[in-house]
Parts: sequence; C-alpha cells; structure tokens
Amino acid sequence: MLYLSQLLGTTVETPREMRVGRIVDVLLPARQVGSDEPAYPDALLLEGEEEQHWRVPHNALSWFEGALQLTTPLEQLPQVTQSLDEEQQDTVSLAKEVLDQQVIDIKHKKAVRVNDVCFDSDWRILGIDNTPFGLVRRLTPAWLHGSKGRDASTAPIPWNQVELIGQPRPGIQDDEEDVPEEVLPHVQRLLKGHLAEMHPADIAEIVHQLTPGQGARIIEGLDDETAAATMEEIETERQSHILENLDSERAADILQIMGPDEAADLIASLPEEQAQELLQRMEPEESEDVQELLEYEEDSAGGLMTTDYLALTLTRTANEALEAVRVNAREHDLRTAYIYCVENEEDEESRLVGVVSLWELLIATPTQQLQQLMETNLITVAPNTQAREVAEIIAKYNLLAVPVVNESQALQGIITVDDALDVLLPSGRRRKPKRMY
Repeated sequence: MLYLSQLLGTTVETPREMRVGRIVDVLLPARQVGSDEPAYPDALLLEGEEEQHWRVPHNALSWFEGALQLTTPLEQLPQVTQSLDEEQQDTVSLAKEVLDQQVIDIKHKKAVRVNDVCFDSDWRILGIDNTPFGLVRRLTPAWLHGSKGRDASTAPIPWNQVELIGQPRPGIQDDEEDVPEEVLPHVQRLLKGHLAEMHPADIAEIVHQLTPGQGARIIEGLDDETAAATMEEIETERQSHILENLDSERAADILQIMGPDEAADLIASLPEEQAQELLQRMEPEESEDVQELLEYEEDSAGGLMTTDYLALTLTRTANEALEAVRVNAREHDLRTAYIYCVENEEDEESRLVGVVSLWELLIATPTQQLQQLMETNLITVAPNTQAREVAEIIAKYNLLAVPVVNESQALQGIITVDDALDVLLPSGRRRKPKRMY
C-alpha cells in the first residue's frame, strides 16, 4: 500500500539516476470525489530544482530503490506555465485540500481528520486513514512499517465514502465567525456524492461538528431544497453564523424555501442591515409573509406561528379539498394535518368557522362539503398568547396544530406541535425540524 505522506517529498530521478526534483502534490479530477467509480490521480506534481513544475502521469513513474523513476523523458511532460491555483481549478489537491483537513465520513455520518491518503500499487485511491497509525507513520522512519509504507493499521475509509468540505481562500481562518462576505470561499460545484443524498437531519449533525465557515461551505454545496431542509434542522445560533458566511443571493434563495416561521426566526437573529438586505432579495410574496411574522414578539403565538397552512371555503367538497392538498404538497411542499374552513378563501380576513382533519377528509364521501365534516367547537389562540400557554393547550387537547386568530376570528396562521413544544427547550438548543406529518 502507498501513502500520500510518504509520496510527498519523494525524489524523482531519470533512468540514469539523475535527480530531477521531488513530488510536491498529487492531483485528482474533481469529478472523482464522492464517485463510486475507481479513482486514480490525474497527475503527480513534480517540482524541479529551480522550482519549475511538471504534471507527471502516474503511469510515467515507477519505483526503484526508494525513489521514483521517470519512464517518460522529462521534455515530453507538460510543464506548468501558469499559477498552480489556476492549473488546479478542475482538480483536487490531495496535499492541500485533503491531507490534514477535515472531511466527511459518509458511512458513519461524521467529520473526521485525514491523517493520510492510501493508494494501491496501481495508484488507485483506496481511501483515507484517520487513525493514529497515520500520524505515527509520518513521524517515524519508513523502515519501521515496511516497504512503500505497508503497516498494520486498520482499513482506510473508502474513497467513495468521503466528501470534501472545501477550502477557504488564503488568509481566511475557519474559526472566524464574522468574515466579510466578499472574501468568503465559493463552491464551484454542487455536492453530487453521497452527502447530498443523506437525510437533512444527518447533514445538520455533521454541520454541528464543523466551524461556521466549514458549515457554510457544506450548505453552499447543496441544492436549494436540501440546503433549506438542512438549515431547518440546525440550532438557531449556528444558523445565523452560517447565513453570515453565505453569499447574500444564495442565502435569500434558501430562506424563501424554508418555512416562513423558520425563516423569520433566523432573520430576526441577524444584524438589522443584513436582515433587510435578505428580505429585499427574497421574492415579494415570501418576503411579505416573513415580515408579517417579524412583527410579533418571539415568545408569543404570533412569533411561533407559520403562514404555511391550507384554508378553503366551507362549501368545497371533500374531493376538491383532497386535490388542493395534493397540489399544495407538490408545488409548495405543504404538509398539513388539518384543513381550515373559512367563509371565503379568497378573503385573507375571512372568519375561521371550522377545522377538518386529513383523516376525516380521507374517509369522507367525495361529494360531501367541508361544512358537513368540520369541527366547529374550535380551539384557537390569539397572536399575543404566551408561547408556554400555547404549548400547554396543544398538549392538553392532543393537537397537531392550533390556529391563531385575531379579534375578528380571522385566521392569521397556525402553530404546529413541534414548534410549540420547542419553546420548552433552552433557546440555544432549539431546532426547527422538518414536519413529517
């Protein structure tokens, strides 16, 4: 088995044993990160005596008495004539972006530190070594662990189960929480490996193990839907730090996909100037919903409620209501336990007159009207009702959600059971889980 730590600095010679330079990096095509296909280096980076650089294909090298020998004449190898950063745009630098960096172990759903990278004898990348053996190997003479770095360490984490976090720009430290937006790293590709397929709650757990800057790079690499769902699973304080580390346009895209109540809570935790900028960048309808929620005190029913609900005119049939549920689920990802019956669904100030549970709707005759099915003995709360009282009401009546109405009994929003019970947790530990009912 070959190891990156022992390749770096290895002397490269001609077949006549004339020293050419040393290996300073191993480059991998970016498309091979997170891929199930076998991964091979695109090239090894050779640094000459006068600091010139060549890209050397792995099949142009062979081992000979502890050194690497060129099997191709040096003049036939491509010389790097531009900056190394430009040269490596479509590649991953194993020396800079992987070795000694944190990466994601997909199988165990956690962040780990890379102590070494393992290759087989044909240069295929086997995986990463995150065990203490990797450090010992680098700090002890090679003869202690056999030829070409063979040792008794545990099996590496397979390369196809590794996702990279990415690197900040030069001069930026990952533990800096308040980094100016214009100097933050930009992820060139969406995460297309196994990380992007994980449940948002698992991604959020990984984000909690990272610095805000690293967490932002994970979020930035996800598609908007997954990023929004993941943000809803993250603790409020960490959410705001991550958002401050994102480009404003991308942050606004994610916010408008999040539930209005979650987005309002997050925006309320941001500096005023940044909050206003994000609200302006959001689509007008979503921005208006969030701004309405921001008017309420955080620990009130108004501060807890969401405007994501389904209100229909009481003369609608069960079949029409079910179709409305399907359309809203497909187009707006609305997951509802109740249909709220109003006098006129076109009027935002229409009075709430009843509630029909989804279960009652499913067993109803298709032609039955909602007014024949609805419960009229309503349990509601006012916008200024204290959050703890709302939680007690939901627990007492075993509700999945409670409607919030104004003095005219007009429906203003609803409070779901998860958000109501969330107030019982310390503020720093509150999360905004995706509702699954």
